[in-house]
Amino acid sequence: MKTYSFNWRAEAVKIRAFAFKNWIMTKRNIFTLFEMLFWPVVGFLSVGLLAEFAALQPSMKAFILVGVVSMGALQVCQLDVAYALLYDVWSKALKHGFIAPVGIRHLLLGAMMIGMIRGSMVFCFLAAASLVLFGFNFAGSGLGPLVLFVGGLFLNAAAVGILVCILVLVFGNRAEVAAWSMVSLMLLVCGIYYPVSILPAGVQAIARCIPLTYLLEYFRECFGFAPAGTHVLLKAYAMAAAYLGLEILALKAALARAKRTGILLKLSE
Repeated sequence: MKTYSFNWRAEAVKIRAFAFKNWIMTKRNIFTLFEMLFWPVVGFLSVGLLAEFAALQPSMKAFILVGVVSMGALQVCQLDVAYALLYDVWSKALKHGFIAPVGIRHLLLGAMMIGMIRGSMVFCFLAAASLVLFGFNFAGSGLGPLVLFVGGLFLNAAAVGILVCILVLVFGNRAEVAAWSMVSLMLLVCGIYYPVSILPAGVQAIARCIPLTYLLEYFRECFGFAPAGTHVLLKAYAMAAAYLGLEILALKAALARAKRTGILLKLSE
């Protein structure tokens, strides 16, 4: 009777291989610098300078800066997760990646490692700029809440990136636009620049289905803004974990369907 033993060293090598692939692709493509710094910085400065021009109170300025910095870090991290699949689609090598003796977990965890590194760099840079340019200190919340908040952002980013991968496997190249548009849609409904309470009731219901909404409420509570409900951090993490579990199952099903219907080969030609 065969016994199954989990080889941690082999798992680490496979995850590191995908992380290295993402790093090499990032390093060779100068345009990734625009995704990592240019667009987040432009968005940050645009909103920050508008807040200065409008002479907003420090509390209102804090509300907006929390949102714009969070969105910059989330966008960069989720792109790395989506790129785990998109790089192979664009290079017409998708089928080769799945011929190797690796699993979806290796692909996702490797991409997530690079995404967390790049997202952390963006978050730290924009947080430092918030302090220097606009006098808002993210560390004023305390180290614990800050770590929990950033960790939740990365879970949200992973969920968005995996959803993009699922859409690409189901609908093909037409769905790659989701890598850039989905975060923009979240920007509208999750309370990045304004409280969710001002939105129409139907949109509020959608916002309450997105973990980022609760994360922002949790972190803004550290700066004097009362959340709309209770246990918002627990809700954010529980919802993000549930979505990730469901999405991994859906990604496996989408990959099996892509192999069965020939989409995997079409994306590799």
